[in-house]
Amino acid sequence: MKKENKTRRNNHISEINWKETIKNYIILIIGLFIMSFGVALSVISDLGTTPISCIPNVLKYAVPLSLGMITIIFNFLLIIIQVLILKSEFQRKQWMQIVVTIIFGYFIDYALYILTPIEPTNYISQWILCIISCFIIALGVYFEVISNAIVLPGEGVSLAVRHVTHIDFGKLKTGFDTSNVIIGAILSLLLYGTFKGIGLGTIFAGIVVGYIVRGYKQIIGKILEKN
Repeated sequence: MKKENKTRRNNHISEINWKETIKNYIILIIGLFIMSFGVALSVISDLGTTPISCIPNVLKYAVPLSLGMITIIFNFLLIIIQVLILKSEFQRKQWMQIVVTIIFGYFIDYALYILTPIEPTNYISQWILCIISCFIIALGVYFEVISNAIVLPGEGVSLAVRHVTHIDFGKLKTGFDTSNVIIGAILSLLLYGTFKGIGLGTIFAGIVVGYIVRGYKQIIGKILEKN
């Protein structure tokens, strides 16, 4: 039996298209790098970041850790939630979410370091940064989607729930994002007595990023078709 299992594993490994796999993960990492700069700009705007990042952004004022490190810990919790939901059906390749999460966390801290000199001077400049951040985040998400490598833990939780409940992914993702915003708002009020690290920018990003991603898909898709 052990010999058969070993043979199956070896056959599975030999069937992997490593060139394609490496290419997919390079595209994913590029997407994460782009996305991290969008997250950093949204943080600098001080209007609130995307729903998936709002809980770490709220907690960064209360704990002596960087936003990137809090993001890593938060995403580790999301991976654990996936394991609890899927149990034995949690696929081995999904453990790569750990590596992807660590890379993303360090990218966020690097982006914040690089963009430190940028400082909005008024409410209008805050919104300009917020809007730019949405376009950058959406571009990163677009690369994540087309990479066909692996999803981030935020999407992984929604996919895990869909696997068990068969509820539409779009509805689950909307519910997950909404839950993040609500929990972030509650944490902010409990910790600081006001909204800190979360704001109108969070709601704005939650609404427009998906539409911008679809816009990129249409525009870049047409360019690729012509070539």
